[in-house]
This record gives sequence, C-alpha cells and structure tokens, in this order.
Amino acid sequence: MKLRKVTAASAVVLALAVTATACGSDNKKDSGSSGSGGGKITVGIKFDQPGIGQKTPQGYAGFDVDVATYVAGKLGYKPDQIQWKETKSAERENALSRGDVDFIAASYSITPARQQKVDFAGPYLLAHQDVLIRADDIAIKSPSDLNSKKLCSVTGSTSAQNVHDKLAPKAQLQQYPTYSACLTGLQNKAIDALTTDDSILAGYASQAAFKGKFKLGGFKMTNENYGIGVKKGSDLKAKINTALEAMVSDGSWQKAVDKNFGPAEYKNEPAPKIGNIVS
Repeated sequence: MKLRKVTAASAVVLALAVTATACGSDNKKDSGSSGSGGGKITVGIKFDQPGIGQKTPQGYAGFDVDVATYVAGKLGYKPDQIQWKETKSAERENALSRGDVDFIAASYSITPARQQKVDFAGPYLLAHQDVLIRADDIAIKSPSDLNSKKLCSVTGSTSAQNVHDKLAPKAQLQQYPTYSACLTGLQNKAIDALTTDDSILAGYASQAAFKGKFKLGGFKMTNENYGIGVKKGSDLKAKINTALEAMVSDGSWQKAVDKNFGPAEYKNEPAPKIGNIVS
C-alpha cells in the first residue's frame, strides 16, 4: 500500500514536470540564431517600399522579401515559419541588439558607422542614388541639369541635400512626407525629379499605376551596398553569406531582380561578391 502511494506521488511530480516543459516550449521564441530550422524565425523588413519590402493585403512582397525568404529557406525555415517585422530605418540597430529580429533585409546600406554596431552579411545588391523623372522629360540628362529644377525627397532624408551640396547647387529642394507624395507631385509637374536609391525608385516606378510614366536618370551618384544585418557576433552571418552565394549561382537572385524592378527598366549592377564593399 505504501509503495503504491509513493508511485502515485511520483507520477504526479512527473506529470507536472512534463506539463511545465511543454508550456515553456510553447512560449519560448525560437530565435533561429543557430539556423537549424524548426519553430519560427523573425525577419525585419520595410513595410512601405514597393518593390523592396511592402505589406499588402495578399501578404509581403518585394526584392528584400524574396531575398529573405530564400535565405530563411537555406537556414531551414519554410515561408510559413517566417515572422515578418517592420523595421524602420532609425530602429534597425536597436531591433538587432534587443533580439527583436534574427536578421534584417531592409534596403540596409553597409556603412562604417553601422558596422560598429551590427554585423552584415553580403552585400547582396549594389544600388546608387539616382533620380526619377517623367518618361517624356528630355531636359534632365545629367545631375547638373537639376539646377533650377524642383527636386523632391522625403522629409528627413539627406538625398536631395547631397545633390544640392555636391552636384546641383541651384536645385530647389522640396520635402514631401512620403515617396508616394513625391510621385504624385512628379506626375502633376509640381516637382521635376525625385531622388533616393535607384532600387527604391525602380520599385515605385514598377507599380501598375505608374507603369510607363517615369524613368530613371541612370546617374549613379553614390554607391549603396545593401547588406543583411545580424546581431554583432552572430554565427548567422556566415550562414547567410553561403545562402546568398547559392541564390546568385542558381539564378534566383536575377529572377528576383527582374520580378521586382523589371517594369521600370532598372539597369541593375551584377550581383556583388560577398564582402566586396564598393566605396
């Protein structure tokens, strides 16, 4: 009789231990830092950049989304195991350091200042600052032609100021709250040109509503090396680099470029070599 009591008590303790373990497993976030698959992986992207990273009623779309999905697949995660998290430009480093995301693919240019705070895999795209103009505009053929023209960029961006300071000192700077507002102004001839990274411009121009209405200047005013950000010291960097190399070699990288930027006739640079940062 005494033995049965001890056995029953042990069974209760064992059941409680199993329950506690199961609950802990359900609530624990799988960070994906080991790249071993299973669970979930959280990826930071932009939600408001057509062609790059955009949240739509149908899901998430854009070049960065395609790159991140491919990389996650190589790390062992299926598309339905990816948790997409919006990471605005000012919050990217903080999101990585806090562990809010496992990696970030969000038109994230590699710079020395950022490399002090996070590690970068890649680069996976070489973009350039450029301008978007109306398709029928034949007056703007070089950056100097922006003198006396109304040049738009979003509030808080340094793109237009860079052009003004270095290339077209007489350009009339216009600040709009969003790129979409700049596009409307460009379409209505309230402004003459919109400036930011050519990849972002191509993404906007590729939207069905704007197809054939705009063109890229092709000026290549800066080099923007897009990398995938990971937490400082993360072993994901090497694994993501391997995935990016595979994406290029099997043709998936070029397919993603054509799919997201093709309608804007974006003349992309060849896929950059891992670790080659063009200054």
